[in-house]
Amino acid sequence: MNSRLLYALPLLTLVIMAGFFGWSLLSGRDPAAIGSVMVNRPAPSFAAPSLRDGQPALTSDLLKTGKPVLLNFFASWCTPCLAEHPLLLRLKEREGVTIIGIAWKNKPEEARAWLAKLGDPFAYVGTDYDGKLSLDWGLSGVPETYLIDATGTVRLHFHAPITERDLKETILPLLRAGK
Repeated sequence: MNSRLLYALPLLTLVIMAGFFGWSLLSGRDPAAIGSVMVNRPAPSFAAPSLRDGQPALTSDLLKTGKPVLLNFFASWCTPCLAEHPLLLRLKEREGVTIIGIAWKNKPEEARAWLAKLGDPFAYVGTDYDGKLSLDWGLSGVPETYLIDATGTVRLHFHAPITERDLKETILPLLRAGK
């Protein structure tokens, strides 16, 4: 009797695992809806070398200017970043939003060429070539965008390219309210 149970144990384990995975796939949960631990907390302090020659390094003082700021991690090799880029340009040009860019794991010369070709929406732009800065921000990939309010508190975190809907429903209302 014990040997039969021993042979059935792997099959039982497989059935349980298949049931769990099936439930996960069919439960209707949106994995993108997972919140961020950054939201409603003070923005982490940081220092990043400027991507622009001759400009000073970026510091966390840029996030505490008394008005909301967007912090966008991007890369020239990132296709979703390319899709998001026109929205960032529009935010800068039409809305006057201060956007800080961080070129993540990107060669500085490639990031500069990308911005020169597509337009530069960033008031300040730095580089995180080794990826150490992004660890403090909980970055999982690019693009990721954070909305930091006037007091330096993270209010929104987008784990994917921002969309028209994000602009209309969340970003612009918060920016216009000055929060």
